[in-house]
Amino acid sequence: MEKTNNNIPTAEELAIYIKEATVSVTNTYEQSPVVLMVDNSIIGTLGNFSASIGKAKSKKTFNVSAIAASALANGTVLHYRSSFPENKRTILYIDTEQGEPHCQKVLQRILCLAGLPKDADSDNLIMLGLRKYSPEMRLAIVEQAIGTIPNLGLVIIDGIRDFMYDINSLRMNANQYNLQFMQWTDDRQIHIHTVLHQNKNDEHARGHIGTELNNKAETIMQIEVDKEDKTVSVVEAVHIRDREFEPFAFRINEEAIPDW
Repeated sequence: MEKTNNNIPTAEELAIYIKEATVSVTNTYEQSPVVLMVDNSIIGTLGNFSASIGKAKSKKTFNVSAIAASALANGTVLHYRSSFPENKRTILYIDTEQGEPHCQKVLQRILCLAGLPKDADSDNLIMLGLRKYSPEMRLAIVEQAIGTIPNLGLVIIDGIRDFMYDINSLRMNANQYNLQFMQWTDDRQIHIHTVLHQNKNDEHARGHIGTELNNKAETIMQIEVDKEDKTVSVVEAVHIRDREFEPFAFRINEEAIPDW
């Protein structure tokens, strides 16, 4: 069927979309498989996305490393508990902010937390450092990786802000990223977890993309430095579709491993 010159779907195409989108009380629909939990609270399912937010130096990257390690071990790390199906055991970790030496340290930390040797690459963990690329190229690389990596179950994007030139600009509409996330997660039946800074002067996630994440994400977790002990970080849910989990705290030692 042909489309008009301005890419507006034809009436015939729209009729097909309407038929595909119709929900019936007589049909059987599968619930999205639960793949990520904090204790007994669901924070992530296949076909959805979640996010971590926090101010600078709150240990957001360590927290998301624990999530990745939990998925890699398909078990419990810190308070995160993963249960990915066998055909969804590959993890894609994307870092947009740091250079290769730092990315390598994060990779080693994930392997260590998962109980694996940190001097050998894992077939189930792929790390991409995208700092040197333009926002458009980063997006293209991620789309290609998500579309082609076999057995993909979890994608972590540490630095969603770096997919746009200006976090408050509409040059790349923030809602487009949410639509992209929803398309990727639905088409590949994966879970995406992303990381975003909070504003310096309040608790809100930064920019238009932060507002859109709050509106659409399955779970938003906040990582915050404890007000009485700066060596401790506290994780809590600020938005969650399932029941809220009890906030938990962690401190890391000189080897960047949690003391508790």
